[in-house]
Amino acid sequence: MSASLALTHLVPLAKDIDNDKVTPGVLGFVVFAALAVGVWLLMKSMNRHMGKVDFEEAPESGTAPAASGEGRPKKA
Repeated sequence: MSASLALTHLVPLAKDIDNDKVTPGVLGFVVFAALAVGVWLLMKSMNRHMGKVDFEEAPESGTAPAASGEGRPKKA
C-alpha cells in the first residue's frame, strides 16, 4: 500500500521532466572524469621528465660577448 502511495506522489514530479532536453548524463561525466585523470597523469609524467633535463647552453665559439654593446643595432 505504501509503495503505491509513494508512486502517486512521484508521478507529478515525473511530468516536470522535459523530454526534449538533452543532458550529458552519467556517461558524459565518466568520459570527462577519465579525460581529467589522463591529463593529470600526463602532467605528472611531464613534470618528472622535465626534472631530469640538464641543459647548459655552450657559448658560441670564435666570438666573445660584446661588453660595450658594439654588436647591437642602433635605434632610430
